[in-house]
Amino acid sequence: MRAGSTFLLVDDDAVFTAAMSRALERRGFAVQCADGAEAALRACRSEAPDYITLDLNMPGTSGLVILPELLLAAPKAELLVLTGYSSIATAVQATKAGARDYLCKPASVDEILTALGGETSEPAQVADNPPSLNRLEWEHLQRVLTENDGNISATARALGMHRRTLQRKLQKRPVKR
Repeated sequence: MRAGSTFLLVDDDAVFTAAMSRALERRGFAVQCADGAEAALRACRSEAPDYITLDLNMPGTSGLVILPELLLAAPKAELLVLTGYSSIATAVQATKAGARDYLCKPASVDEILTALGGETSEPAQVADNPPSLNRLEWEHLQRVLTENDGNISATARALGMHRRTLQRKLQKRPVKR
């Protein structure tokens, strides 16, 4: 990894992005932060970053949905998915969509740089605690929503539930456990 490279942090947690931004800047990176999908796309289109960290669980558009679009806007970028809600299913989806690696939060700057630098050959990390039933349900809803290109009505039909019920479930953030 080269000092002076550009880094885009895509995460809705302002405290996390501020801390990570400071740590990356101390290591010589030029850092931009985006708190959602639209801001991330604008940042990639205006100045294609060399490296991107992407959170999956953000309000609005999921990180899995925006991932391919970010790589189209910045085709030379190395993208790392960094999430507090890890699962094998999302790790597989993210790597199939073009992510270089997948890490669980909390991750140190050194772990992130190692994953992006290709110095690690470890498989994607998955949390030791099994996710709660609510968490699994939310991930399933997100996966089916992604398969239906974000179409709420088509997703509700595929899941056999009312559209408003699905919308209510999607507005709730799952607990980590």
